[in-house]
Amino acid sequence: MVDTAVRGSLARAAELQSAVRSATAVGARSPALPVVSALRPLLPDGLRRGSTISVSGSLSLLLALLAEASAEGSWCVLVDLPFGGGAAQLSAEAAADFGIDLARLPLVPCAGKSWTTVVGALLDAFDVVAARPPARLPDGDLRRLAARARNRQSVLVPVLAAGARWPTADLRLVAEPGGWVGIGEGYGRLSRRQVTVSVDGRGQSTRSRSTTLWLPDSRGGAAADVEPIAPVVELSGVRRSG
Repeated sequence: MVDTAVRGSLARAAELQSAVRSATAVGARSPALPVVSALRPLLPDGLRRGSTISVSGSLSLLLALLAEASAEGSWCVLVDLPFGGGAAQLSAEAAADFGIDLARLPLVPCAGKSWTTVVGALLDAFDVVAARPPARLPDGDLRRLAARARNRQSVLVPVLAAGARWPTADLRLVAEPGGWVGIGEGYGRLSRRQVTVSVDGRGQSTRSRSTTLWLPDSRGGAAADVEPIAPVVELSGVRRSG
């Protein structure tokens, strides 16, 4: 028997499907979705429709991944992701700083026990479905979701805990956050963070690549690290350079 939370998530998914289908035609979708310039060294072809791209290590990396596609009019949806602006949470302000169109970023806060069913339904309607999966999913569910994304020409973005893997991912983006810039001799305002992002994948995408970014940069978005490193501070207080 479907519990109340799951029923609500499924109903919300159906409403969102109807809204998106009335606003966009699936047949009119472009071959690939664009990414911000800072991520192009890793994703030169953008977000390939029908693919599965896992993200781990940084919620800011997720926002950077969605930003350009959203700004260009694509619909993205977040499933089971912490949203509210607290520590280790996404926020509307941060999403807007990255350039994401909040009017095209609905939330499904709790997919419940029918997580695979909810995510599969959303893949039918949305350009990008970013979802935090349960701790364990059957291999059959992974294959079905990958096939659903391919068939519907959507992009599935599993958002994973550090060290976790999604076996059916076509590409895997992993962030290794470094230090924050902005704190001087024990005071100041955190302004940007240096992050190393790497990508690897299956088939023709097996060549690993990595780049260093400011994520977020001083404007709250993403930027390539093309300048000398300013004073960097580890929040644990064990390292400071200047």
